[in-house]
Amino acid sequence: MRLLHTSDWHLGRAFHRVNMLGAQAEFIGHLTATVRERDVDAVVVSGDVYDRAVPPLAAVELFDDALHRLAGLGVPTVMISGNHDSARRLGVGAGLIDRAGIHLRTEPSACGTPVVLRDDFGEVAFYGLPYLEPALVKDEFAVERTGHEAVLAAAMDRVRADLATRPPGTRSVVLAHAFVTGGEPSDSERDITVGGVAAVPAGVFDGVDYAALGHLHGSQAINPRVRYSGSPLPYSFSETDHRKTMWLVDLGADGTVEAERVDCPVPRPLGRIRGRLDDLLADPGLVRHEEAWVEATLTDPVRPAEPMARLTERFPHTLSLVFEPERAPDDPEVSYARRLAGRSDRQIAEDFVAHVRGAGPDPGERTVLQDAFDAVRADDTVREVAR
Repeated sequence: MRLLHTSDWHLGRAFHRVNMLGAQAEFIGHLTATVRERDVDAVVVSGDVYDRAVPPLAAVELFDDALHRLAGLGVPTVMISGNHDSARRLGVGAGLIDRAGIHLRTEPSACGTPVVLRDDFGEVAFYGLPYLEPALVKDEFAVERTGHEAVLAAAMDRVRADLATRPPGTRSVVLAHAFVTGGEPSDSERDITVGGVAAVPAGVFDGVDYAALGHLHGSQAINPRVRYSGSPLPYSFSETDHRKTMWLVDLGADGTVEAERVDCPVPRPLGRIRGRLDDLLADPGLVRHEEAWVEATLTDPVRPAEPMARLTERFPHTLSLVFEPERAPDDPEVSYARRLAGRSDRQIAEDFVAHVRGAGPDPGERTVLQDAFDAVRADDTVREVAR
């Protein structure tokens, strides 16, 4: 069975101030053309269809168009909700849409109920695990520990229990939206850290033939059976070096996996440039960035006059301007920035406690701080879902 694995469409999202709806529509056209031209048997979409719980009308219309195109091809599609989606909104009408071959899986309670498709070699069971916010689903899965690993492991227990009741030789595909250990993140994914831990081990997916993951925006293989398709379009300059693709996966009669990357349309290349303004404007090696979306980091010791106006004369698609003045290594501002680089909110809070009273928090206080950050994040998630 040939699968086309994609995720993280983020319909309605902009790239800095650039409206991406046209590029997203072009991707949908490319997706349906690939399904038709490459004889795809099933499409899997692993979450973050929309960029927010209440998407703009134009994004909803594009999603509606995508559903009609996929249904018109007569190729089954299995789709889950991600952490950016409102599961309830995305799942409206799922029962009716199911009859058209579009299978929306947004309810955590249905993790162990697969969409069963067939090919010449037998059944393939597709299990949809929507994004599982631990604070909201811990009761459903009766887990004592609140964390991504606990709830995802419980959901996979249901998958394996159902799979054990299937005819021998039944192949299995799991769709999940999570941060799996070994994955390479970018700046454009929303933080899903709980209890100080965001990642879950790839071993959670043991026992299935293929895990089609969503959440991380870079296309990557954790191992041959566990892969992220990545987002089809860039949503931050941290994705400058990404090659935006989908996975074309051939699932053999014995569950073997062969995968090929299918490139997505590139609306405009990305470029990151760094240096003093006059040097950037004169550097002949930067010609390749003159038609790119550009993030420029200026290192001038003193902020130059009208930097954006001057930059856009040569790089008309400059979207981001960052100032990082050259400073001596012992400059207090450099030292502070280095101390904060790569540190989590909890770590910064602990540093503040140490600065104020001369000693860092004890283990009990660290737990209180982490619980407070988790509660705030969970509360934000609940409000987003309720909107």
